[in-house]
Amino acid sequence: MKAPVKIAVSGAAGQISYSLLFRLIAGDLLGPEQPIMLSLLEVPALLGALDGVAMELADCAAPLLHGVSCHSDPVAAFADADVVFLVGARPRGPGMERRDLLEVNADIFSVQGRALNESAHRNVKVLVVGNPVNTNALIALSNAPDLPPENFAAMTRLDHNRAVSLLASRTGHNPTDVEGVIIWGNHSTTQFPDIHQARVDGRSVLDWVGRDWYEETFISTVQNRGAEVIRVRGKSSAASGANAALEHMRDWVLGTPEGRWVSMAVRSDGSYGIEPGLVFSFPVTIRDGIWRIVPDIPLDDFTRTRIRASEAELMLEREMVRHLIP
Repeated sequence: MKAPVKIAVSGAAGQISYSLLFRLIAGDLLGPEQPIMLSLLEVPALLGALDGVAMELADCAAPLLHGVSCHSDPVAAFADADVVFLVGARPRGPGMERRDLLEVNADIFSVQGRALNESAHRNVKVLVVGNPVNTNALIALSNAPDLPPENFAAMTRLDHNRAVSLLASRTGHNPTDVEGVIIWGNHSTTQFPDIHQARVDGRSVLDWVGRDWYEETFISTVQNRGAEVIRVRGKSSAASGANAALEHMRDWVLGTPEGRWVSMAVRSDGSYGIEPGLVFSFPVTIRDGIWRIVPDIPLDDFTRTRIRASEAELMLEREMVRHLIP
């Protein structure tokens, strides 16, 4: 039998984690032959609820689950972790501005970055799911100087999936028939869902849907989908968020299909003229657990303008939390 992989999850008593954990023990991340150990992190006030989650996990009698531990100390939770989902974050409350949300969560992710630096496996893969994901990931990786920045990513896979689903529905195809979608930038309303390279059944998506629908309906629908789910459901996108986190990490570990890319927010190396060091969503391919930004994609003025707007927002966010970036 293979040695267990240790997976740590923060915010483990929350809704997204509740949708994620049971899929992890079913083998949906690493396959049906890879045993796992779960290390669950929560704030002290929610440790009772977390114990209940651990009881349910045990009651599944899942053959792949080789242990569950519960923690309120991130250093203990992340000790020797191979895979980390940073799900826990303070949600935006009534009257809170984005600046307020950034400041509250910046403290959380600076602490967790230092904890990862101290105790996680040196090849750990860390996915930030808690919003605002791009800047939270920047804070975490900046506070983990002994870990390669390439070990950190922020999740724009949910935006990517939303775009793919909308295009599949519009063209009457299955989502697997849609390829070449890109989410550029920040996981916010400045993100740019780009379909200029996308194809369905070998044909340009723009030929299928038309530029008017793309510019007037599609872009804003993807950008605002999270808020629309909250409006209709009364709660945030928990199950679809968990699914996106799992798919993101699965591709990161196992690789992307030949000839296809996915959207992933990673530390910019200056590609496409984006400010180096920002955590920015790019199209990436993944081989042997290593992501690479897809080079040389042609960008028109329409695309460049929107990418720059998202870059500007991320630079502003970075300035807001500059005191927590060593």
